[in-house]
Amino acid sequence: MKKIIISTLAVSALLFTVSCNTDFDTDVKDVVVTKGEADFTKFISLGNSLTSGYRDGTLYSGGQNESFPSMIAMQMKLAGGGEFKQPLMPNNIGGFNNLPGFPGKLELKLVNGSLSPVANSPAAALDNIASGGPYQNMGVPGAKVSHLLFPGYGNPANLALGTANPYFVRFAANPASSSVVGDALAQNPTFVSLWIGNNDVLGYATTGGDGSNPITPVDGGVGVGFNSTYSALAGIVFPAGTTRKGVVANIPNVTNVPFFTRVPAMPLTNLTDAQVSQLNSGYATYNAGLAQAKALGAINDAEYQKRLIKFVAGAVSNGAVITDKDLATVPGLPKYRQTTSKDFILLTASAVLTPQAGGGTSVPLEDKLVLTEAEAAKVLTATAAYNTTIRSVADSKGLAFVDMNEKMIELNAKSGISWNGVKYTATFVTGGAFSLDGVHLTGRGYAIVANEFIKSINKKYRSTLPQVDVNKYSGVTFP
Repeated sequence: MKKIIISTLAVSALLFTVSCNTDFDTDVKDVVVTKGEADFTKFISLGNSLTSGYRDGTLYSGGQNESFPSMIAMQMKLAGGGEFKQPLMPNNIGGFNNLPGFPGKLELKLVNGSLSPVANSPAAALDNIASGGPYQNMGVPGAKVSHLLFPGYGNPANLALGTANPYFVRFAANPASSSVVGDALAQNPTFVSLWIGNNDVLGYATTGGDGSNPITPVDGGVGVGFNSTYSALAGIVFPAGTTRKGVVANIPNVTNVPFFTRVPAMPLTNLTDAQVSQLNSGYATYNAGLAQAKALGAINDAEYQKRLIKFVAGAVSNGAVITDKDLATVPGLPKYRQTTSKDFILLTASAVLTPQAGGGTSVPLEDKLVLTEAEAAKVLTATAAYNTTIRSVADSKGLAFVDMNEKMIELNAKSGISWNGVKYTATFVTGGAFSLDGVHLTGRGYAIVANEFIKSINKKYRSTLPQVDVNKYSGVTFP
C-alpha cells in the first residue's frame, strides 16, 4: 500500500528547482516609489487566518512577522505609510494550553523512518494584549464574513457559547461590544485591504462535508447569506462618498491547495495477491447484499457498480473504501464505496492510510476524511458565486482587485511560478509555498500573495510600490 512520506530526493528537488516562467517581471530597484492616487498613511488589513500570518496549523509570532499585510506595509512606508502593529502571539510555538483544540505549530520530525508533520504542545495560555493596541493587522483566524460584523466576537464570556474567537479576544478594544470591523474603522484608516470569505466554504471542505461546519448560503439576509453580508461589510468599510482607498481579493478554489491534493484520490497501489484476496473476502458479504438489492430493484445497475468493493493486485491504483452519506439508503447495508479520481482524500487521512491502521481497506474512511465529488461540487459552486459578488463589489466601489483564485491555479500547475530562479508550486512541503498544514502558506507563499496585492494596488492607484523579494522569506524548516 502507498505510504505518504517526504523523501530526501524530494527535499533536494525543492532546493534546486528552477523554471523559465517567472513572477519577477519588473526590476524596480531604480523606480522612484510614489503613492499615486492612494494614501497609505494608515493602512489596516481585514481578514482571517491568511491575513494574520497563520501557518503550520496555528498562529505564532514567527509566522505573524511574515504575514502578507506586514510585507505590504513595509513597502507602503516607502510612500508615506505609517506604523503597522500586529497582535503578536507571546511565543514562536503558538496555541493555547487552557483551551482545547489549539495546538502548537507543526514541525517536521522523524517518525518511523519518515519525516512527518508533528504538532507541538501549546506554549502558553490565552493572553490579552488589548492595552498594546490598536493593531493594524486585523486578521482573525477562523473568521467568516459575518464574524467581522459581530459585536462580542472578542468577548471572553462568549467563548463557552462558541460565539467568540480567542484570537480576537486577545486584542478586542472593548470585549463587550467590539466588532472586528468596528475596531478597524475606529482607527480612521486611509487604506484597507479586505480578504475574507475563505472560511465560509473552507470549514465545510476541511471537515469532509460531514455537516459540522456548513457552507455559508449564497443568498439570505445580512448575517445569513454571503452576498448580502459581504456587500454590507464592504459598504461599511468603503461607504459612498468616502475618500478611503482599498484592495479586495477573491477566494481560491480549495481543490488547488495541498490539504486536498497531497493524498492521491486512489491511494492504494502495489497490493499483493494475498492482500487482495483477504480484502475481497472481507467485503464479500457486503457485495452479495448489493447484488441482492439490485435483483430486488432497490438499486439500479449504475448504483450497484458505484458501490461494489473490489481490489486489484499489482501496479494498479485502487480507490480507498469510504463511507458516503449521499449514497442511496438500502436497509441492512452500510453506505460504502471506493473513491474515484474525482474525490478528494484529505491530508488528515494520511495517519490512517497505513497497513497498520487499515484505513481505506479493512476500515472505511470516515466522512470527515473525504471530500466527495458531490461535496466538492457544492464547494466550487459556492466559491464561484462568492467570487462573482466580490468582483462586483470591487468594481462598483472602484477598488483594486486581486484574483487569488487564478494565482492559486497557477501555483498548482506543474510549472508553478518562479522568483529569481527559484520555483514555487502547490506541492505539499517540497513546493515551498505551503506550510505543513497544507492550507496556509509559508513566508515565501505569503510573499507571493503580497506581490499580487502590490501589483493590483499599483495598477489601480498608479502607485509604484516595489514588490517584495520572495526568496528572502522562510519556507518549510527541515530538521
